Amino acid sequence: MRTNLLRTAAAATLAFLLTGCGGSAGSAARSEPAGSAARSEPAGSAARTEPAGSAARSEPASSGSSKIASVKGSRITVYGSKEGTAQRTITSPNDYGAVRVFLVERDEGEWLQVLLPIRPNGSKGWVKATDVTLAETAHRVEIDRGAFRFTVYDGDRAVRTGRVATGEAGTPTPPGRYFFTELVRPVDQGGAYGAYAFGLSGFSPVLKSFAGGPGQLAIHGTNKPSAIGTRASHGCVRISNDDITWMAKNLAIGTPVVVLG
Repeated sequence: MRTNLLRTAAAATLAFLLTGCGGSAGSAARSEPAGSAARSEPAGSAARTEPAGSAARSEPASSGSSKIASVKGSRITVYGSKEGTAQRTITSPNDYGAVRVFLVERDEGEWLQVLLPIRPNGSKGWVKATDVTLAETAHRVEIDRGAFRFTVYDGDRAVRTGRVATGEAGTPTPPGRYFFTELVRPVDQGGAYGAYAFGLSGFSPVLKSFAGGPGQLAIHGTNKPSAIGTRASHGCVRISNDDITWMAKNLAIGTPVVVLG
């Protein structure tokens, strides 16, 4: 459902969500719901639902759009193959109160191959289509590390672009394909994480833990806009508060994010 895909995390510890990104662990000790504004999407661009287990396709889920699988119950079994070898169980909602979602890589009718929010980055597994609700979004985010620039696409059309800060040489932002896992609004929007933070499904290749958390990557705002356009973080992607606020209002949890370079 559209509202589920845009559900925000409440009462989370933001320092546990992010890899640090240049802020202190105490700079955003609490988060609060991002509010109804975070649920609005332009007409025609919202993620839309469709029946699980639609016609089988043994190919990626469309070049112009992406499918997002939202877990129906309190947990889901992830299989190593379509033969039904159970690999792990993942709970929902996640640790930050957001409905558990996966980015669908292949739709084969009764089975879906999904990108998993676990180490190592890029891990995949299979879930049963009957265990999830499918939605679709035409949005994707591309981060060009070399150019220090992000671009948001709606299909093939660029709808937003801006500058970014990426990880320092010792704590780089790893290239790869990810997706948004939750949206957090810091209590102190003048702090290091800015107005909003989207958690990513990927993790720092260097920081196995940070401030008690797993070293999860994020895209977030900043209180140091002068650092945008440089390598300044512990691995997260920093963008302007105007840009992250736009993303919070227009992009669903589950939106794919590709880090290039």
